[in-house]
Order: sequence, then structure tokens, then C-alpha cells
Amino acid sequence: MTTTGSETSPARNRRRFPGISSRAYEHPADRSALVALRKLAGFDTVFKALSGLLPERSLRLLFLSDSVRVGETQFPHLHEMLRDACYVLDLEKVPQMYVQQDPKPNAMCIGLDEPIIVVTTALVELLDEEEMRAVVGHEVGHALSGHAVYRTVLLFLTNLALKVAWIPLGNVAIMAIVTALREWFRKSELSADRAGLLVGQDVNASMRGLMKIAGGNHLHEMNVDAFLAQAEEYEESGDLRDSVLKILNVLPRTHPFTTVRAAELKKWSQSREHQRIMDGHYPRREDDKETSVTDSFRQSASHYAESVRTSKDPLMKLVGDIAGGAGDLGGKLRDRFTGSGGGAARESGGPKGNTGNNTGAAGPTDSGPGGRD
Repeated sequence: MTTTGSETSPARNRRRFPGISSRAYEHPADRSALVALRKLAGFDTVFKALSGLLPERSLRLLFLSDSVRVGETQFPHLHEMLRDACYVLDLEKVPQMYVQQDPKPNAMCIGLDEPIIVVTTALVELLDEEEMRAVVGHEVGHALSGHAVYRTVLLFLTNLALKVAWIPLGNVAIMAIVTALREWFRKSELSADRAGLLVGQDVNASMRGLMKIAGGNHLHEMNVDAFLAQAEEYEESGDLRDSVLKILNVLPRTHPFTTVRAAELKKWSQSREHQRIMDGHYPRREDDKETSVTDSFRQSASHYAESVRTSKDPLMKLVGDIAGGAGDLGGKLRDRFTGSGGGAARESGGPKGNTGNNTGAAGPTDSGPGGRD
């Protein structure tokens, strides 16, 4: 790493993204939720009121007293990675970072007033420099997106709501909130994985890091292609019973499964969206206030519709078939009541005037599940 004036630049040739908005790398579902929260009138006031009730000061004191704060004299290589990640993503204020003794590899970004990044000793020992760079970039991506803020507030609200779960049907309502919250958490993790790739700019290092998190420090026993094949097999294998089990397995999790994360990141790394960012064409932070909530929700809905349409999971395929079939049925009913089916019959060579019996037989041929979003 080289230092020029007050700026720290990457040690190797790596692209920087001045003024980049977190919208550039956020998953559509994550982006729509964040845009809505940022636009919510009065949210800042509520946030400031809640910040006094949350144990953030206690957390800061806890890490300060019982963990190692990363800096120029303690874990200097992590300090350089952190400054590097903030330089690449143009995050003006470098968050505090701590190393915590823990046998489980993990990292997190928490805090309200100012984000704090915490990595465990197991993670530091597990990953090499470039793999760790992607993880640090992942956490800086959380900070840039504001995930630490919104996660902390929403978790507080969820815990508060749990205290009134004795209200009739209250537990059902709370579980719906928790389920939706965890779904957003999982999508925010996919967003942060993308940020990690933008910082590290080495998809192989990102893949290696995820493989190590899944299988430990045994890269000589693992293979990237085989690991990614696991994700594909997971998605398309089994029957409807397995699909239900997949849902039940993922519901309590705040992170997507590791093979799924690897497959999602690999797919995004090969996308036009990622290439445009690398070419310098990306949303700017200065335009965040003008972002349309409606457009963000539309993009999110479009993503989910596309996911259902292209999914190989048996349950998702069934949902797509039902949706396509319902659309096909709706089209036929519309044709029957409007008489447009007769026109279709005439265009296909049917006799004029026979709109009754020919409508059902001459329904649309391109409205099956394969032709719908």
C-alpha cells in the first residue's frame, strides 16, 4: 500500500470508485428496502430517539475492553486492508475495527452513530491476505449501505415486539415480521458479498474465502467448480418435499447458505451490471435522494419474478407453472367474453363467425409459463 498526502491507495493496481452509491452493488430486494427506509418521513427523528435506548455505548466499551482494536501498531495488515477498502469504495470515515477471540470464523458490522467492524481470531487465522481483503470489503459494504444502522434499529424493534407476543395472534404477527426481516438480512449479505468483490477485485479469492468458511482450511481438498456444482444440485434436486425442507432450513438463518452465496457472487461477477461498474459507470451517492421508491420496488419485484421463472427448484417451478397456467386461463376467459378468440381463429384460418366453439381451442399459444415473467 502506498500513501500520498492524507490518502491511502491500494498496493496493487485496483480500480477505485469515487462517489459510488451503495445502490450500485445492492441486491434488488435489499436496495428497495433501504431506499424506502431512507425516504421514510420522520425516520431520522425516530432513529435518534431510539439510539438512546440501545446498548451501543455498552458494546463499544465491551469491545474496547475485551478485544484488540486494529490500528497501525495492532494487526497493522488488517488496518491497511480496512483503509484500502474505504479508499476503493470512497468511504470517507474509516470505521473502527476490532479482533475478538472466538473459535468460530465470523465478521460483523454493527452500531448506530458510527459502525464498528468486528472479526474473530478464527477468521483471521483461516483466510489469506486476498481472501481477508474481500471479507473486509464485505463489512465496509455493510457500513456504506447503512446496514449496521437499519439492522440494529429493526432488531431492537423486533425484540421490543416480542415482549408483547402475549397479545392474541401476536406471536403469528411477530413471526411474520421476523421472517421478513431475516429475508432482508439474507439479501443484504449478498449485497455485501458484491461489495467485497469490488474491493478485492479477485473473484477467485472471494470463492476461496467462502469455501474455507464452509469447509475449513483444506483448499487442497476442495475444488471451486465442484463447490459451485453443489449449489446447482441443491437448487434443482429432490421433489416438493425437499423444497419445503429447504425453506424450513433457511428461515431461521440471517445468512444465505455458503454454496448459494458463492453461486450468486459468481453469477454477478459475470454480469453486465458488474462490468459497467468496473468500467466506471455506476450510480453516484449524490443522486441517492432522487432515487424513486416505486422504481426500486419494481426492480425488486421483477427480480423475484425472474427468479421464480428461471428457478430449477421443484416448488418454484410449480409456482411458475401455476402462475403461467392462471395467466393462460385468464387469457382464454378474456377471449371468450370479449370475442377476441374468434379473431384469433380467423387469423389462423378458422371459419368466420364461429366464435363460440373455436375460442377455447384457439387460445393463445405463447402465454405458457415459459413466456411469462
